[in-house]
Amino acid sequence: MAAGGRIVTTDTLVADLWPDPPAGAVGALRTFVAALRRALEPGRPPRTPPRVLVTEGPGYALRLPREAVDAHRFEDALTAARARPQAVAALSEALASWRGPAYADVTDSPWAQRERARLEELRLEAVEVRAGLVLECGQDAGLAAELGAHVLEHPWREPAWGLLARALYRQGRQADALATLRRARTMLGEQLGLDPGPDLARLETAILTRSPALDPPRPPAGRQPGGGAGPFPAADPAARPGTATGQQATPGNGEPLLPGAGLGPRTTVEVARSLALAGGDALVSSRWHRLAAIGAAARTGDAVLTARVIGAYDVPALWSRADDPAQSAAVVAAAERALTALGPGGPPGLRARLLATVAVESRPADLSDAARERAGQAAGQALALARELRAAGRGQAAGGGEDAGALAFALNGVFLQSFTRPGLAARRDEIGAEITAVAGRHRLPAFAILGHLVRLQSASALGDLERAAGFAAAAEELAADTEAPLVAVLTAWLRARVAAEGGVTAGGPSPAAAAAAYRAADAGLAAAGMPGLHRGLLPLALLGLALLHGRPAPADPALDWGPYRPWAEPLLRMAEGRTDAARAALAAVPDPPHDHLQEALWCLTAHAAVLLGERPAAARAVSALRPARTEIAGAASGMLTLGPVAGYLARAQACAAGTG
Repeated sequence: MAAGGRIVTTDTLVADLWPDPPAGAVGALRTFVAALRRALEPGRPPRTPPRVLVTEGPGYALRLPREAVDAHRFEDALTAARARPQAVAALSEALASWRGPAYADVTDSPWAQRERARLEELRLEAVEVRAGLVLECGQDAGLAAELGAHVLEHPWREPAWGLLARALYRQGRQADALATLRRARTMLGEQLGLDPGPDLARLETAILTRSPALDPPRPPAGRQPGGGAGPFPAADPAARPGTATGQQATPGNGEPLLPGAGLGPRTTVEVARSLALAGGDALVSSRWHRLAAIGAAARTGDAVLTARVIGAYDVPALWSRADDPAQSAAVVAAAERALTALGPGGPPGLRARLLATVAVESRPADLSDAARERAGQAAGQALALARELRAAGRGQAAGGGEDAGALAFALNGVFLQSFTRPGLAARRDEIGAEITAVAGRHRLPAFAILGHLVRLQSASALGDLERAAGFAAAAEELAADTEAPLVAVLTAWLRARVAAEGGVTAGGPSPAAAAAAYRAADAGLAAAGMPGLHRGLLPLALLGLALLHGRPAPADPALDWGPYRPWAEPLLRMAEGRTDAARAALAAVPDPPHDHLQEALWCLTAHAAVLLGERPAAARAVSALRPARTEIAGAASGMLTLGPVAGYLARAQACAAGTG
């Protein structure tokens, strides 16, 4: 397929199938080809020459029309969009067909590596081509959040920074647009020693002077803004809701339709909710659909409808760092506006779901102290309202399931806001047990899975790996019934964490085997659509493995430490023998964020302080870690381990006292 119709020789196929070909390799290959031909052309009469997989010269060739191959359709859509802006709809559809890295199951073959790299470069270019066309057409709602995620994952793509700045400016966010260009300049200068190109410099001047050239295009004469059949399909998450159909069709419930879809905001958010549970590109897409639905509902001016649309996306959330902080902030702001519009006398069920949304979307690792305090209050208020609803509705046939859903969602918010200090694994286990009980009684499988995973994390943090494995098995069983593929991604990390801990005992897995398990788990996570969880996790896991075996920090420059770099930096400098740089890095280390990995990061600070003999830093770590003395560092994630907190705590206490 990747050869594009060219001959692939028999020798190449044999070498690709067998690292050490057996004596009968060519005969076996012919058997495989015969079976493949039967699968590709099941209706071909006997002794009729094949038309798809043909023998040619010294090998075989696959003869398929371009429209039969997804990669070729994608390339053709990109070529067409470069030449004709109106072809952007086909490009959007082609981009939506991606489901992770190309040829992901043949990672070692040189031809696959080349083709994967080529297609990935074309995909990134397509994202930017499409964004430019969306901006030119003026249908750019939601584009800033999409591009924000794009530049976060691919910070060296200079054109993407310009597109993001333009999208922010279109939203009336001049200061954010300028800050984006400054970030690009700083990143290029510090990391690569380069100045931004002339295009970014000209764009910065245009934004500073509010150049009319940056304004959205005016509609053609005789056409009202938002009218006409725009070039974007309904599934395009960057399309502005309500502007592509040329009319505001209204279903029986009075909700305006989204562009070209025939779906109202409530229906759209239900579709988005279902997509979110699939992970990968579907999860990413669901977030854009959710924002589009919220925007469409808000434009109706109907506060109750808007509240229902916001609260309907009760997708369980397990991790304390957002995948897209800008999107989460937009949802929180919309929920707060809806709460204000409803007022304190609004329907308690809607208010409970809005408050739970504030708590769930306000991931503690990304928040200021004031925002975290507000999120904690929202979680408590949501839980109190949900409990009152359950008490009032218990025994009634109507509304019981809805009340249970609100309670499970509120408990999810309480869980995410329960990382106020180290050492709270037992409290989170209680929350997980209640989520599991509520979900089990009322057939809420997604929340039942969440409850098991919360308890998995808590058991891991408390060092009870047998219980953790039991919760993993229960979550996997539910996932198999409900088609929730993300569960297997998470439980693979638990098994890697078990391998890492088992390696410190005689006869356990070797450090190399544990590292391989971590890397395999990371490969699964990379395509899961959860960058807030993925970024920096593998380096931290490998660092924990090194510490368990008394080895220095891993110095591989290819490792992306993400948000955890400040706490690893002192140990990385020490591994290089740069003690003064390590002391300076330790002095600059902040308190860890209130998240799943706070115990791990405090233990890194404690370990560096002990190695450097820095008593004040050791005392600071001791004060934070005392409540977590019975837990395992990093294991609250259910994904990695740095070993018992008690060991780090004892050494730090001795250092702080001047006796160690």
